Amino acid sequence: MKAHILIVEDDPSLSELLAYNFDSAGLTASVVSEGDEALPTIIDERPDLIILDWMLPNLSGIEICRQIRQHADINKTPIIMLTAKGEEAERIRGLETGADDYVIKPFSPSELIARVKAVLRRTHPEKTADIVEFGDISMNLEEHRVSRNGQYTHLGPTEYRLLRVFLEKPGRVFSREQLLDRVWGRDIYVEPRTVDVHIRRLRKAMQLPGTSNLIRTVRAAGYSIDIPLTS
Repeated sequence: MKAHILIVEDDPSLSELLAYNFDSAGLTASVVSEGDEALPTIIDERPDLIILDWMLPNLSGIEICRQIRQHADINKTPIIMLTAKGEEAERIRGLETGADDYVIKPFSPSELIARVKAVLRRTHPEKTADIVEFGDISMNLEEHRVSRNGQYTHLGPTEYRLLRVFLEKPGRVFSREQLLDRVWGRDIYVEPRTVDVHIRRLRKAMQLPGTSNLIRTVRAAGYSIDIPLTS
C-alpha cells in the first residue's frame, strides 16, 4: 500500500508540483491550502506523513505542528516543515515544536522526496518496501515481476498496471471509469469495455494450477481483488 502524504501549502503551483512528484515516486498525496483546515483533515485522513508550510493563511505552520503533537490520536505523525526562513534559530524552533525535518525554500522536489522517504523508512517501513503482497501474490515494483505461490507469471504492461491498482487497495471496488483513469490515464480515450478484456487476460495469467480467482466482479459496480470467502 502506498504511503499517504498530506501537503499543507497555500501556494497552488507548489502543492500541485509536489503532488505530481509524490505520485511519480510511488506515493499518494492530498492537499490542504488553509491553516485552519489542516488539523481536521489530518484527523480525518490520518496521513502517513505531513508536509507543512511555515507561513499559512489563518493559522501558522508552527501552531499546527504544536496542535498535532498535543493531539493523542495523531501526535506520532511525522512532519516535514517547509519555510523560507533560513535562520538557525527558526530551524531550531521548528524542530523543538515537534517537526521531524526541515526544508528551506527554494528546494528541489527530488531532495524533498528523498527526505520524505528517509522519514518513512523509520516510521512506516512496510510502505517504503519495493514488494507489494496480497494473499499468495507478490509484486516486485523495482523489477516489475509478479509471482503467485512463488511461481513467476508473465503479465503484459496493462495487466501489470491493473494488478498494481488492485493490490494497493485490496477489497476496494473500482468502477471501469476509475480503472481507466488509473491505468490508461485521463487524457486517453478508451472504451470502458476495454477494461473487461484486460481483466479477463489478467485473470487468465494469474490463474495458476491450484490457485483461486482473486479478482471479483461486482455487478453494476466494477472489480476488486479479494480473498474468496469459504463456507
